[in-house]
Amino acid sequence: MGTYRVVTRGSIVNELKVYAIDGIIPVVDPSAYVHPSAVLIGDVIIEADCYIGPCACLRGDFGRLIIKRGANVQDTCVMHGFPGTDTIIEQNGHIGHGAVLHGCHIGYNAMVGMNAVVMDNVVVGEAAIVAASAFVKADMSIPPRVLVAGVPGKIIRELTTDEINWKTRGTAVYQDLVKRSLNTAQMVDPRTTVEANRRRMQLSNVKPLADTKRDRTD
Repeated sequence: MGTYRVVTRGSIVNELKVYAIDGIIPVVDPSAYVHPSAVLIGDVIIEADCYIGPCACLRGDFGRLIIKRGANVQDTCVMHGFPGTDTIIEQNGHIGHGAVLHGCHIGYNAMVGMNAVVMDNVVVGEAAIVAASAFVKADMSIPPRVLVAGVPGKIIRELTTDEINWKTRGTAVYQDLVKRSLNTAQMVDPRTTVEANRRRMQLSNVKPLADTKRDRTD
């Protein structure tokens, strides 16, 4: 099976790249948003209110991939696992641009930063954060509410309540993006010039963590 059409809310029609293999077909909850350029293969289960970004690759051709309610897997992320394994993102998990997850378990409300790699049998605890570009070696068990960074990844310190709240707010923005995408995202022709008084996106004010910390000290 190759591309098939999925009608979402309103009149928007997405062309999803969804492939069966060995007779196993990916499952996508109707309230989730999967970008048309993402690729889903085989034993992939995407629960309600999830966001799967552009060019993400979810290969359930060996092991099972499970993305639980309200989680996001952002653009160019890769998920895969060895035969007989489950690669799991728990509810409200947050997987940043370009991250690679292989045979691991990402806990409730946890975050994996941009371009990080999380290897086989790793367990990331609830509300923990794996920093951008970290490499988490196989079999590492990460406790809840800690920061892991570096190559190889090491536990740096406990997270503050402010840091966890910042992560939670960021995930809520992606959950809102699911609704925005289902309701308004569509393929269009580009404009040839910038219109006068061009509108900006009207979104809640979520800033990078460094800016958030700086604001608190000013």
